[in-house]
Amino acid sequence: MKYHSTNNPNHQVDLKEAILRSLPPDNGLYMPNELPVLGADFWNVWRGLSFREIGIAVAGAFFGEDVPEEDIRKIVEGTLEFDAPLVTLEPKDHILELFHGPTLAFKDFGARFMARLMAHLTRDEDRMLTVLVATSGDTGGAVASAFHNVPGTRVVILYPKGKVSGLQEKQLTALGGNITALEIEGTFDDCQALVKKAFLDRELSERMNLTSANSINLSRLVPQSFYYIHSARQLAEGVEPVFVIPSGNFGNLTAGLLARQLGLKVERFLAATNRNDVIPEYLLKGEYTPRPSVATISNAMDVGAPSNFVRMQALFGNSWEGMRGCICGMAFSDEETRAGVREVKERFDYNIDPHGSVGWLAARKYREMHPGAETITLETAHPSKFPDVMDAELGKGVVEVPERLAVLADKEKVATQLTKEWEPFREWLGENIA
Repeated sequence: MKYHSTNNPNHQVDLKEAILRSLPPDNGLYMPNELPVLGADFWNVWRGLSFREIGIAVAGAFFGEDVPEEDIRKIVEGTLEFDAPLVTLEPKDHILELFHGPTLAFKDFGARFMARLMAHLTRDEDRMLTVLVATSGDTGGAVASAFHNVPGTRVVILYPKGKVSGLQEKQLTALGGNITALEIEGTFDDCQALVKKAFLDRELSERMNLTSANSINLSRLVPQSFYYIHSARQLAEGVEPVFVIPSGNFGNLTAGLLARQLGLKVERFLAATNRNDVIPEYLLKGEYTPRPSVATISNAMDVGAPSNFVRMQALFGNSWEGMRGCICGMAFSDEETRAGVREVKERFDYNIDPHGSVGWLAARKYREMHPGAETITLETAHPSKFPDVMDAELGKGVVEVPERLAVLADKEKVATQLTKEWEPFREWLGENIA
């Protein structure tokens, strides 16, 4: 299959180029020339399939022309070594727990799949692959875990200073080995801009064999579509769910749109954001106005210029009416988010993290407006990753820290501090990435 740039349909590349180079030279994003649809042979039996069987079918639909079936099976089985359970708080109010992977965040699905697909695509090469990634919290930890000590790879993670939680930072900075962390004096958008600029510097990108692990990389999104189908099959026959997605860079929501494209019946998607409400504003007014992000307690959603917006536009043929007919946007303040954490605990004895709280608030508001709706809220990270918020709202020690996260607390942080300016970053790359 060929892949084209969202900025230029005539710029077309093969799968290997799209995945390993990540970003077209015109600063668009790669999309497949043909969006696959799963046939009746899948949808006639999908409710009886396992999570892995769903993943194999979806991955095959997207990549089967270029990756042998047995290799797709191995990639998916190696990715899905943990579940994504659906928890019902009350009738029609469901939580999809996406934090059961090694770094306790939904990014584990995409990062593990991507690492395995990249290993397949580079299996006959001797060159070192440099994975360059910006993170607002969870992406960096998932990528670090997925690529840690993988032969032939090195990972450089950019994160905004003071804008990730303490344990999130340890996941980025304490592994060592082939993982390097850069602490940037700026926002996530500044980190993302540096990564994009590095890829657009074609001489630099090719010399250092750069690839991205952000959701600008299509191989991050496809595996995230697995759990939309996996969760929907657990609802009653005939129910079309409303998926509620706490959103920052909008890769997760785009993955849901891919699942819909494959044939999954969905009533609506809710884009739930914090004060960084660029997409809800667009859906309301038809005007896309990216702006500097502001810091909130749901830090992984602190994005003011979501990369995947252009993919969302492409999926709807650049139709504002088409997008707003499928996606509803809602935004909530930190105060509302904190209240949501407390209310979910009080009513259901369930610990929900700040990002999930934003989603749950949107789900509740939607059900109030549409009483028959059945919502699935994506709980994207384990609440223990945000101890300051959880302890303040629920009391110290109420949320237990899983062992795989607790062991990081006493490890040494190792990070290089840089400004958000391009030249010092480019110079650092030149001196440290041979």
